[in-house]
Amino acid sequence: MSRIGKQPINIPKGVEVKIDVNRIEVKGPKGSISKDIHPNMKVEPAEGKLLVKRPSDSRLDRSLHGLTRTIVNNMVVGVTEGFSKQLIIEGIGYKAAVQAKKLVLTIGYSHPINFDPPKGIDIEIGKNAEIIVKGVDKELVGQVAANIRGFRIPDSYKGKGIRYSDEVIHKKPGKAAATASSS
Repeated sequence: MSRIGKQPINIPKGVEVKIDVNRIEVKGPKGSISKDIHPNMKVEPAEGKLLVKRPSDSRLDRSLHGLTRTIVNNMVVGVTEGFSKQLIIEGIGYKAAVQAKKLVLTIGYSHPINFDPPKGIDIEIGKNAEIIVKGVDKELVGQVAANIRGFRIPDSYKGKGIRYSDEVIHKKPGKAAATASSS
């Protein structure tokens, strides 16, 4: 039995869960999310909790058990607390601004980059050139943050670019450092 899959999902007060055959819809104070789950997995409500059941011990069902439970749990956490990712811009003259819900990035190209976030995603600019991506869907928040990072991936020599706040950039020594140490 999956250690993650067998754990019940607590439903806090103010959260409403609707379960159709293969579709789960969760509504809460921050918004609502609906997702399709695999037809083999069954989600059953029980006394303020949700239980994820699998029909057999086949390899596919075992692999889907913990995954389905985690996805449903992330939906419940998303509508109550929300998710966020922080990105940091490093580089001389690099900056970001939000204009009419669009993210405008000036990151060393000949033109500014206008990024229109998908529905359900809020983008804020914090202090020290920090971009904060917020939303109720963990998967969508992560994908939007990855798309923004992809506009200027951090350089391994100078560290310039857009990186996650918890990402560590290991800088390589340049040509001058390599020749100075070899002589």
